[in-house]
Amino acid sequence: MIHMVKLCVGADDAADIERWQQRLMQSSPLPYHHTRMVPKRAGELSDGGSMYWVTKGIILVRQRILSVQEIADRGGRKACELVFDPELVAVEPTPKRAFQGWRYLKPEDAPKDLKAGSGTIEMPANLRAELREAMVW
Repeated sequence: MIHMVKLCVGADDAADIERWQQRLMQSSPLPYHHTRMVPKRAGELSDGGSMYWVTKGIILVRQRILSVQEIADRGGRKACELVFDPELVAVEPTPKRAFQGWRYLKPEDAPKDLKAGSGTIEMPANLRAELREAMVW
């Protein structure tokens, strides 16, 4: 099993991710994301792996990857569709530098899930800014 980490461009927080996926599920039974590159380790991703979403420089949530499918994009080029479990799972807020595309994330390096009642998937903007300022690159 391996995980994936990806920037969620345009999302300010986990609530934005949830709204985006709710809109997708109006026309699809499960949330999904299209990406240009097909992961070579697709079998490991769909064998219990999760997508860890980065918003504003911080990983706050993950969601289980149900399948990784090769598709053709609008131009007929090879692309990838990642299909997710709709549940967003809050994780320990973890700073993550900006990067292009996506990256694999080893299970031992993945942020731990927050226990129920130990926090919410929202992080106040002022705390997010302080955490970002405190990060040592």
